[in-house]
Amino acid sequence: MHEALLLGMAAAYEPAIRAQLRTPWRLRTLPDSATPSELASALASARALITTRFDRSLPVGPMLELVQVAGAGLDAIDLAAVPARAWVCNAYGHEAGMAEYALAMMLAFRHRLFAMVASFRAGSWDCSGHVGGPPHEELAGATLGIVGLGRLGQAVAEKAAALGVRVLACNRTLRSHPAVAEVLPWSALDSLLPRVDFLLLACALDANTRGLIDARRLALLRPHAVLINLARGPICVEADLFAALEEKRIGGAILDVWWRYPSSADPAPRPSSFPFHELDNVIMTPHASAWTDGLFRRRGAQIAHNLDALARGRPLINLIRAPSA
Repeated sequence: MHEALLLGMAAAYEPAIRAQLRTPWRLRTLPDSATPSELASALASARALITTRFDRSLPVGPMLELVQVAGAGLDAIDLAAVPARAWVCNAYGHEAGMAEYALAMMLAFRHRLFAMVASFRAGSWDCSGHVGGPPHEELAGATLGIVGLGRLGQAVAEKAAALGVRVLACNRTLRSHPAVAEVLPWSALDSLLPRVDFLLLACALDANTRGLIDARRLALLRPHAVLINLARGPICVEADLFAALEEKRIGGAILDVWWRYPSSADPAPRPSSFPFHELDNVIMTPHASAWTDGLFRRRGAQIAHNLDALARGRPLINLIRAPSA
């Protein structure tokens, strides 16, 4: 019987993985709050670790052959700390739910949906044409700029184009896509910003993208433009984004990723050191855009595939790094 440890958030995928495994694995789960001795005991005989984080604090055992990241992002994975003998893979399946979320929120912003619902529930007809209320906007005809044309960027582009949105993109690798009218090189980001009504951040967080959207770049956006961050909070300079929104220098923001997250010490923190929740031009959600039933099925299938492949000595998918020793 092979052993795999699901650590922290990755434990949520245990039922979906178990349902799709075809080889004998013992799946164990531990919370992030596990003690060093609990971790050492669980990892001592584990062939696979399924996790969203990896650093030198983890007491890796001698049996470890696979570090399976239970997500696409690698910003919490210290590859240098992973033993050279281990495979490193990640998992996708997030793009479908996140693309639906992006479209839903863009539609909600254009149609002033949340404000309209709240106003009418409070007894006002001010948003209605019956009392001469102002018309709300349509999404068709808007221009969406996408920073990062990976799986998420492409999925959003396809759905947005189907609704009549003109899609532009900026990517590190120039690649065409039928839903994207124009793909610009990474160096041309500044020229993209003044052209868009919505700006979607869909790139990975790394040394080159941390702080990518700062006060200077926010100033390049049109006054009505809406920033959508589904990537990672620190891609935006926190203070600069808050100031631009508070002073209404941009039209608004749709934020699903943050700078602060729950921990055992603080299970329900405010997601920022700034009061984004007080701003009326921000739609904010708790990093939940990908957290769908379909995500569990798809990621569970990919992780189960890799556990089966490891057990059978077959090729793994979504490979990040092969063993070097």
